[in-house]
Amino acid sequence: MLAATAFATSAVPLLGAGAASATTAGACESATVQYRIVGADGNVVGADWTSQGGFHQWDTVPGSVQVRLAAGQTVGEGCKYPVSLAEYTTEGPNWYVSGHQSLVDKATVYLTVDDVAGTDDAKRTWQKLTVKSPDCYGQIDLYGDDITYDGKTGEGHGPLPYEPDNVVTPYHLIAAWNGGEQPCTPGPSDSPTPTPSTPTTPATPVTPTTPAGGQPPAEETTPPPTSPKPSTTPPTTPDVPPLVSTPPATPEPSPSDSGPPLAETGASAPVGTLAGGAALVVALGAGAVYASRRARRS
Repeated sequence: MLAATAFATSAVPLLGAGAASATTAGACESATVQYRIVGADGNVVGADWTSQGGFHQWDTVPGSVQVRLAAGQTVGEGCKYPVSLAEYTTEGPNWYVSGHQSLVDKATVYLTVDDVAGTDDAKRTWQKLTVKSPDCYGQIDLYGDDITYDGKTGEGHGPLPYEPDNVVTPYHLIAAWNGGEQPCTPGPSDSPTPTPSTPTTPATPVTPTTPAGGQPPAEETTPPPTSPKPSTTPPTTPDVPPLVSTPPATPEPSPSDSGPPLAETGASAPVGTLAGGAALVVALGAGAVYASRRARRS
């Protein structure tokens, strides 16, 4: 029985062998974006590179915007940072009276480690976002994701900005512009033009009567237009999240204070190894009993 005991003891560590140490890959973190407006000739319009926070009101329509990642950041290989520029029509020239908005145009680029500012930047080419220039009241947003905020549902879409209900989209807003000189003309109506009716003879005007008491009726006055409710401008930040964080290469092993693992009994258990070991134990035991009986007979 000593041989059988020795086999059983040595078989235990074989069932738990093969576990490899896991290595964890570094995750992508948020990064700071810089931007500047450029004209059709490629020259900078207004201020140069900035990461200015707050609700930044550009002095000119940002039809084309160059973007990059600020210097001094460590950006991992494979990390991508989506930045979008979107144009909307609005009902007024600033956020407080912007009312209902409609998406007109949108562009998106993805910044990587190659877009981090550094030395000799004057000779580098930066990624550029361009949208249509509005010809009426509008809003242009620069933001740090690739969602299309058009009011549609489903993956890749989000709610339209709407000031009265304080729907402060896009999310991850970096900078914004509101303006325009005239209301946006509504689209043509599909209803048929009404046929003019035959003019009728106007009725004889009725002489107004003086109410009881001899006093003339009070003049009706039109109430002044209601001023828009005060609200805050949407929050902004130049720090944008990555498109996808890099997951660990393999899951980390969970620490355990228990003893050696028990033999598995499911479909994935090493059935052949267990069955072979059991058969060997039985054979060794039977041989020992047979040898002992034979020795007594002789």
